[in-house]
Amino acid sequence: MLATALVAVAGLLALAGTASAWAPASSAAVHPGVMTFTAGAQCTANFIFSDGANTYIGQAAHCSGTGGSTETNGCDSGSLPVGTQVEVDGASKPGTMVYNSWITMQQQGETNADTCQYNDLALVKLDPADAANTNPSVPYWGGPTGLGGTTAQGEKVYSYGNSSLRGGVATLSPKTGLSLGTDSGGWNHTVYTVTPGIPGDSGSGFLDKSGRAFGVLSTVAIAPLPASNGVGDLANELSYLHSHTSFGGVQLVNGTEAFNGGKLPIGG
Repeated sequence: MLATALVAVAGLLALAGTASAWAPASSAAVHPGVMTFTAGAQCTANFIFSDGANTYIGQAAHCSGTGGSTETNGCDSGSLPVGTQVEVDGASKPGTMVYNSWITMQQQGETNADTCQYNDLALVKLDPADAANTNPSVPYWGGPTGLGGTTAQGEKVYSYGNSSLRGGVATLSPKTGLSLGTDSGGWNHTVYTVTPGIPGDSGSGFLDKSGRAFGVLSTVAIAPLPASNGVGDLANELSYLHSHTSFGGVQLVNGTEAFNGGKLPIGG
């Protein structure tokens, strides 16, 4: 009984983002914002997730899509299968895509239009050796401080990631912007950032004004503002994962570094 209790406590501490469970933020090779490559298609990782036994890094489900860039409806768009290998920057071995919301929705026969359009999350399981060299903190900003929800119009938001198409200009990695509000039945946040999303930024994580992880970059839109970002709601995406798969224990991992709004740059 004591051993079981200790294992449970250890799992909870890991999910909370204790410093002892993760590599230091300043030197971790794998962290939110690194690039991922699925059959050559590049995306940006959002957050770190764990079930206490395994470590996962998140990317957008459409990163493994097999159709064109206009195929964004997860209920009728093609995808590479679960089990596909994914290259993760900083990792010594490819990770394995073990969950893809598009595939799950098609298996479940999902018909809700908003869910089909904005449920855009995949999990890539990291090799244990790479998990040991991972930190869940968002570089520059710190956090996440927990799981977010709706965002108000005009609320300041934060993101991190730099597509290789920008030529590696590090100053473009941290991004700030404003939410235009939550819509589509709570499944989408329309977000405008000074540096708009471009190909390769897909999958980037977004933090709200309190450092909570509220979304995953899904689309670059032309309305209501040019180059505004469609950000899928992470709380709904995780709820769908928990309700429709065997990954009920997978949770967002909080950062080991406090959210600071960029006042004290953190990590990569």
